Amino acid sequence: MPSRSFSHSVTADADVEDVWERLDLPETWANIGVVDRVFDPVFDDDRLVGFSFETMAAGKRYVGVATPAAREEGRVMGWRIENSEVAGTVEVRLTAANPGTEIEVDLHVKSVGMMSTMFFPVVAGAVGSGLPRAVDAFADGLGSEAG
Repeated sequence: MPSRSFSHSVTADADVEDVWERLDLPETWANIGVVDRVFDPVFDDDRLVGFSFETMAAGKRYVGVATPAAREEGRVMGWRIENSEVAGTVEVRLTAANPGTEIEVDLHVKSVGMMSTMFFPVVAGAVGSGLPRAVDAFADGLGSEAG
């Protein structure tokens, strides 16, 4: 099955602790990668440990789930994402910068359904082009809250 990987890095005008807190909010994950809407979040204490999501592709709505893939407090948060057509991972790594925080997002997606194999190049292109915009918007929002 075809697969693609994308990465984008940006420096936010917020400290690592503030960025990390935002990563535990379900709404943060909307519009990053293949996710358009997040719902039914699952928490363990105040930690986000899963959520359902919706993706729109070629006029069709796909519902999927995100489960933990990696978590190192204050450093790395990653999710396995899967719906009927696409599976993959999204991982965010944080590094203290002077000033602010370097945010690096890696997204790996692969086709899992017969229909998605045919449309995968279009879907992957849309995901790849949208990732930098979504990550930059997330970082910009942190800077406006940090001041």
